[in-house]
Amino acid sequence: MRTLVVTEFMSLDGVVDSPGGESGYPHTGWTFKEVQPEMAAYELKSREQEEAGALLVGRVSWEAFHEVWPTMKEFERYNQIPKYVVSTTLAEDAVASSPWQPATLLRSMDDVAALKQTEGGEIQVHGSARLAQSLAAAGLVDRYHLLVFPLLLGTGGKKLFADDGAKANLRLVEQESYANGIQKLCYDVVR
Repeated sequence: MRTLVVTEFMSLDGVVDSPGGESGYPHTGWTFKEVQPEMAAYELKSREQEEAGALLVGRVSWEAFHEVWPTMKEFERYNQIPKYVVSTTLAEDAVASSPWQPATLLRSMDDVAALKQTEGGEIQVHGSARLAQSLAAAGLVDRYHLLVFPLLLGTGGKKLFADDGAKANLRLVEQESYANGIQKLCYDVVR
């Protein structure tokens, strides 16, 4: 069975919305505007790209990523591996005609559970806050990789963990603190 990893940039109060500068969000670009990044904190992101066997994203993240990521040399491996989009509203031809290939449309958590049963490397979820909440509710998340920024964003943005989410026990498997206050926290979900 493949491991499903949710990986996020997150504020201390749990906001994961638009850390890189996507338009239309109240605190867009907060990972670079608010805290000067310490490049050592991004070692995790480089390692994730090497360990990824597939990417899993929701519709909103797909729409933000699928035309931009293929143009970014720093995402070369992500651009080569299979991508899976979980959506009940996207048309199949929208995914099939995207420049970000290979890509497959999944319609349900059952489809994701079936994907986890296939051969291959880690399945990583980047962004996709609503999808991450649905995956957690369905018991499909195996690990969280979090870069937690020393900043509170308040009510302006999507949170990683649902207010009405189910209880989950986590085991800390990796941590590091950086001089700028960013915390790297990696947790396995205990079943």
